[in-house]
Amino acid sequence: MGPHPAVAAIRLAVRRVLHDILTEHTPAPGTARLPAPGAALMPALDTGRAVASDSGRAVAPDAGRAQVPHAGRTAVPGSERVPAPASRRTSSDASVDAPHEQPSKPLVLVACSGGADSMALASALAFEAPKLGIRAGGITVDHGLQPGSDLRADEVVLRLTELGLAPAESIAVTVGRDGGPEAAARDARYAALDAAAERHGAVAILLGHTRDDQAETVLLGLARGSGIRSLSGMAAVSGGPGAARRYRRPFLHLDRQTARKACMAQSLPVWDDPHNADPAYTRSRLRHEGLPALEKALGKGVVEALARTAQLSRDDADALDAWARQAEASVRDASGLLECAKLYALPPAVRRRILRRAAIEAGAPAGSLFARHIEEIDRLITGWRGQGAINLPGKVVAQRQGGRLVIRQG
Repeated sequence: MGPHPAVAAIRLAVRRVLHDILTEHTPAPGTARLPAPGAALMPALDTGRAVASDSGRAVAPDAGRAQVPHAGRTAVPGSERVPAPASRRTSSDASVDAPHEQPSKPLVLVACSGGADSMALASALAFEAPKLGIRAGGITVDHGLQPGSDLRADEVVLRLTELGLAPAESIAVTVGRDGGPEAAARDARYAALDAAAERHGAVAILLGHTRDDQAETVLLGLARGSGIRSLSGMAAVSGGPGAARRYRRPFLHLDRQTARKACMAQSLPVWDDPHNADPAYTRSRLRHEGLPALEKALGKGVVEALARTAQLSRDDADALDAWARQAEASVRDASGLLECAKLYALPPAVRRRILRRAAIEAGAPAGSLFARHIEEIDRLITGWRGQGAINLPGKVVAQRQGGRLVIRQG
């Protein structure tokens, strides 16, 4: 008798992603294996040993916890990547004990909050990775936003260890305030995961986002009046600093209920984050009020349709981005300035991509550059009436001079 259908579904999704990772990171015959990302950092780590029980499972309350220090609460959370204190590390990272030996098997980590989605993902990774010759580990991030969050993180580490994942550790971060609580927590989380990937030399990190999460992301982008790139939702593969394909989302085609059923079938304990039901958070309101209202009005299938829209939008956005990259050289003069007449001749979607790229290259923060900013720059080309300079985030100024568009630090 085979596994429960939900368990089979999550394992198949993870197996496909692991095959992709192996294909990308297996050297061609006759070539030497490159050092894993972050391997140069390993010899400098000062590590300690966790206490183990007779069964070999880590039982020390603080085992596997690492701290990510910060210069201050207003700094980018998790941005300082330093080795964790010895008392807060696991003993499962064997590569630290032999710093001059590169592991022969690639390491894949799973980001696990303890919720149903990420626990299902962790269980599937633990099952599939050994069969493919891949080392599997797990990371949980303690945001420190709820009382007892450190104890909850320790419980998640224990569950990951029981699944056979090694290394298994938690990382405590300080969440700032930039962009609101949800964005600040996300920034801190990804900074911590990037640091963990570098520290352990992991080739990829798996994330448990489901089709439901994708639908919510599309609706949030639609509510902001964002462009097609925002409507494309989350990519199945995305990057981190210096690693263009670090993050993998195996469950984007699976619904949230499949993950929960897989946990029930395997008797995996899960934790339901109270923040996910708190109406103070936009995504929570959308999940518990917005999407149910849409399904009531439009019928079942809204989530699937939104997820499909995300994929179609991503394909279109990728094509337009490629077109804009190719067209950019043709609209610059010999000194590199953008020529307004040539920009005017381009389709608006292509032209605005070039303008956005130029603003970011001049120093405007991508996260603070909105559609209204690009529309104002675009009017310097399509609605020129002698208007003055446009002030952009990051103290960047855009102005029209002698038929050229000049974008620079003000």
